[in-house]
Amino acid sequence: MATARLRVFPRPEEEAHEAPHSPAVPIRLADLYPLLAQAYRDNYVWLRDFEDDQLLVSADLFEIVRAFADCRPSA
Repeated sequence: MATARLRVFPRPEEEAHEAPHSPAVPIRLADLYPLLAQAYRDNYVWLRDFEDDQLLVSADLFEIVRAFADCRPSA
């Protein structure tokens, strides 16, 4: 399986004045979760920098995640 590569792009000047924590870039979950899974699995330090950030998800995804958290077996 190929390793996912994270590409970093410089922020355009006109966007530099926005609030730093406002959601501004749409991304598909299918593109995001392999990167997060690898960063979590390999214990990348940068992932911890975002632990307190909040994500906006659709109501149906929130319900599924919440139900999964309640039903999954504990270790």
